[in-house]
Amino acid sequence: MKKYNVAVIGVGAVGEEMLRVLKQRHFPINQLKVFARSRRTITVDGESFQVEELSADSFNGIDIALFAGTEGEKGAAVTFAPEAIKRGCVVIDNGADFRMRKDVPLVVPEVNAPDVKKHKGIIANPNCSTIQMVVALNPLHKKVGIKRIIASTYQAVSGSGRKAIDQTEGEFRAWADNAPYNQPLDMDQSIAFNVFPHIGSFNEDGSTTEEMKMVHETHKIMHDNKIKISATTVRVPVRNVHSEAVYIETKKPLTADAARKLLNRSPGIIVIDDPKNKKYPMPKDCSGRDEVFVGRIRRDPAVKNGLWLWIVADNLRKGAATNAVQIAEEVIKSRR
Repeated sequence: MKKYNVAVIGVGAVGEEMLRVLKQRHFPINQLKVFARSRRTITVDGESFQVEELSADSFNGIDIALFAGTEGEKGAAVTFAPEAIKRGCVVIDNGADFRMRKDVPLVVPEVNAPDVKKHKGIIANPNCSTIQMVVALNPLHKKVGIKRIIASTYQAVSGSGRKAIDQTEGEFRAWADNAPYNQPLDMDQSIAFNVFPHIGSFNEDGSTTEEMKMVHETHKIMHDNKIKISATTVRVPVRNVHSEAVYIETKKPLTADAARKLLNRSPGIIVIDDPKNKKYPMPKDCSGRDEVFVGRIRRDPAVKNGLWLWIVADNLRKGAATNAVQIAEEVIKSRR
């Protein structure tokens, strides 16, 4: 098997998870390099990695570069992706900077893997909340067609980065110690014993950028701009793993049982749907997993072709690192 020179750019929560996923999935690596803004040594699962300072010449001899990216910020890929491409490297970017460019494929392998072949040097990794939703909905869309989606997300603080995790843990420690939390807030609001409907920045129409990502990215990935999509994205005091309550209206009738059976045999999905015995997907059970978990599948008694689904997935893994590595695997397959 041919092996590849791989670079990971960024050593935040997603970057570290990329290093972990590459090893766990036995990616065919000849040489692995890690880059960030400054030199340092990091340890992931007991293994040390030397982090080098990123420059244009960092991509000399690199075959595939995984940019960890940061939601809501201009990522390193804006500056360095063109330099990497010049040197013959394929860039897979987890940030939002390239996702909606017409010449950049936006890929979830379970949904639109063939789009990888259309790349011109860069492939975009979708937003975490979009990824898990389209994995669950695509099999239903292919079977009966979806004409409307209403999504409410319950997004973990890890989606906002390591500092948000630190804020959450610090607030709960302060509460337990009956002491004030005096550190600056990394997130928009206090999170302990709280939820807030504010992820990203607000648009003039009252929607947020996170909500509109789910609209535009879903259209692009599923190749269907006619689906009517509305979303409300909410930050919740969960350390890791996003959950979503998703309502769909289908073009053709589909029973809950038929949807359950269809999802059960679809790649990348695990159905846990036994509410009578209190069995349904929960963040505490899905952290560290690569699959998308679906439960609470039920028809809407008020709408003929309406269905509800509860969709849960690890936002650092399938929602970011794992999906990026899966894209890299598809790049390798496309070369055979």
